[in-house]
Amino acid sequence: MTDTLTDRREIAESGQDRPRRLDRRTRWESTARRIGHGWQLYLMLLLPVAYVIIFQYWPMYGVQIAFRNYNVVQGITGSPWVGFDNFTRFIESYQFWPVIRNTIVLQAYELVATFPLPIVLALALNYVRVRWFQRTVQMVTYAPHFISTVVIVGMLFVLLDPRIGMVNNLLGLFGISSTDFMGDPGLFRHIYVWSGVWQSLGFSAIIYLAALAGIDPELHEAAIVDGATKLKRIWHIDLPGIAPIAVILLILNIGSILSIGFEKVLLMQNNLNLSSSEVIDTYVYKVGLASDVPLFSYAAAIGLFRSVVGLVLLIAANQLARRFAKSSLW
Repeated sequence: MTDTLTDRREIAESGQDRPRRLDRRTRWESTARRIGHGWQLYLMLLLPVAYVIIFQYWPMYGVQIAFRNYNVVQGITGSPWVGFDNFTRFIESYQFWPVIRNTIVLQAYELVATFPLPIVLALALNYVRVRWFQRTVQMVTYAPHFISTVVIVGMLFVLLDPRIGMVNNLLGLFGISSTDFMGDPGLFRHIYVWSGVWQSLGFSAIIYLAALAGIDPELHEAAIVDGATKLKRIWHIDLPGIAPIAVILLILNIGSILSIGFEKVLLMQNNLNLSSSEVIDTYVYKVGLASDVPLFSYAAAIGLFRSVVGLVLLIAANQLARRFAKSSLW
């Protein structure tokens, strides 16, 4: 009797599982059919996915050296495990607070300067009706973006040279003594940020111009009929229209607040301005690669510390944006 009931139960369960297997099989067939219809798109997607896997995910295997006393001879897995000793060493070092302070101040200064100005430029260009003037301004502001960082820094050294630089020669005409701009720690941040504004202003405005182009023209027409001025149209139509894009870009910028343009800082850095120009990226480069005895594990721990803090800031900024601006990355 018991065997009969067991057999019946097994038959009933197998009967219930059969529709599930059929649904699963149908879904797989449907997915395979869709891939077959658009195989060209999936083929195009193959290279970016391979790039991300090889150059973004696979190197994560080496992150473990931050928790080891890495030795080239012993390899990654053969090096002794030291836990959080490298992180503790960095936090307790005399370089910790100066490097963190320089990084945060420089990135925050750059964020405050570079975030609103492209919006202002995009709004101004959006209301220009003289086409040749609009195109000229766009070309003049876009062009610096295509100049390499090395050339930009070279131009800064030539223009700001204390002996033959154009800026000091102009100041000399007014009786102002020559100044070593590139060697002054107090001027380093200003030179770095505002040269970056000049280089990236026009190109950063493109995304806002695209967002403004997507705003319904009927909203402006209705506002003009109601007698709204340009400033009111900007405040009540344009700014709300580009707010989601601006919030997303702001979140991404906050998430990278500990990541500075490594190349530009390193090229502008010298022994005179080191007190304000030494940031996390340059410090990692020096202790990990440029020192006589490279400290690979120590440098990896500092880099991982920066990435974790950046991730926390990104998540916090995203939550705040979702709560107050009703727009977020996820």
